[in-house]
Amino acid sequence: MRRAAEWNIIFLMATFESIHFESTGRKTTPASTPEVLEGLRAIVSAENVVVDPTRVEPYGADAVKEKFPPEAVVFPESTAEMVAILKLANKYRFPVTARGGGVGYTGGAVPVDGGIVIGTDRMKKIIELNVDDLYVVCQPGLTTYDIQQAAAEKGLMFAPDPASYKDSFIGGNIAENAGGMRTPKYGVTKHHVLGLEVVTATGEIIRTGGKTVKNVVGFDLTGLICGSEGMLGIITEATLKLLPMPEATSTVRANFHSMEAACKVLTKFTPHGLLPMAMEVIDKFCVAAVEENFAFGLSKEAEAILLVAVDGSKEEVERSAVLIEQIIAENGGFDILRARSKEEEDKLWDVRRAISPSLMKYGTLKINEDVVVPRSKVPELVAEIERIGKKHDTFVANFGHAGDGNIHVNFVVDREDPAAIARARECVSETFQLSVALGGTISGEHGIGYVKSQYMHYAIDKPTLEIMKGIKRVFDPNGILNPGKMFV
Repeated sequence: MRRAAEWNIIFLMATFESIHFESTGRKTTPASTPEVLEGLRAIVSAENVVVDPTRVEPYGADAVKEKFPPEAVVFPESTAEMVAILKLANKYRFPVTARGGGVGYTGGAVPVDGGIVIGTDRMKKIIELNVDDLYVVCQPGLTTYDIQQAAAEKGLMFAPDPASYKDSFIGGNIAENAGGMRTPKYGVTKHHVLGLEVVTATGEIIRTGGKTVKNVVGFDLTGLICGSEGMLGIITEATLKLLPMPEATSTVRANFHSMEAACKVLTKFTPHGLLPMAMEVIDKFCVAAVEENFAFGLSKEAEAILLVAVDGSKEEVERSAVLIEQIIAENGGFDILRARSKEEEDKLWDVRRAISPSLMKYGTLKINEDVVVPRSKVPELVAEIERIGKKHDTFVANFGHAGDGNIHVNFVVDREDPAAIARARECVSETFQLSVALGGTISGEHGIGYVKSQYMHYAIDKPTLEIMKGIKRVFDPNGILNPGKMFV
């Protein structure tokens, strides 16, 4: 038997289908009109539709800090409710932006064209955790940390590990194809997504992939949705791959006399048969900022810090850690420290996670970009970025996932100084062009959003862009899903 709420949703969907709209033109209705708000409240109940300006304002910004307040924020709890909302939105043609934790750096979850924000905060159920077949089925509102903890209770691991893992929602991580610390060994989020349930802009439910590692039936729509930034559909359910929890882990930290020297070590492990799960590099400005804020006891002589982590059996980890210490020492590392307990290891990684907020000591506006190049090109990338900063008299600090070639470049200026901001934008443009010239691209894990959309042509040629735009039109013929992003 269907519950009354489900019948109400089906009735509303049928009602909206019967409303006549012109098939030509772009007739739209603001999301704040009484008929739209009444429809939204009928779908999710009045308490889950927020219109108070003071309450909706936080949903109009992410880590970029620019504000685009939505007309309303709506919190569905089920796929059926999501279907009804999108059918309503498609008929009235008001913009819809899906939002997870709101911690992105490119404005991907920001409603730049107004309309409504759909918050997935209430969609946080683990539907199934299968130990035998190594997968978990869950809703999009769970954080990465929630999933990691649920898996760990069964002796399993969910490998993706973005720095914002306690705040970022898994739906957002999939939509941005987030990376993280463990990428060198385990890959990015898409490598751990087996299947998806997605509601398209027209309110259709599509299911991609499944519960098996192998699946070559039809086009790879799962891979297409990963990294699509909520422009093709809204994820309502994800089937994620789990792995056995490694028996042991170990982290080695070392200081270097230059950032370039630290980065040159990245390619030295492979000839010894080593594949670290994480390799993170931190420059002297990041070191100074973190030390000032948290007093970790970091060396004042360090021009750069390299963190290298391995996992596996106890014997394998011990052998690898000893070899890593030796390789680092032979390549200019000093004050080499290896964590001897879980607590010590967590403290080493606390340094890395503390960097981003600490950099605000250098200015009031931090422009954080995440370029990526082949790992062997990281030393050249970092050296050239420093040169670009000096050329434009702009402060720059670098850190990031050096093991997969992904460097977080931070140009920090005074928010009230237009000339300084303009110089920083020149730095960004030159950094993007440099990354492409070195065989890389303009975004490793932050996505494009509206912040990087003007630079897309640096990395993607026109015919390819046109194919992408065509795919967007197929999924979203009326252009209501996350407009103002990626394509300009």
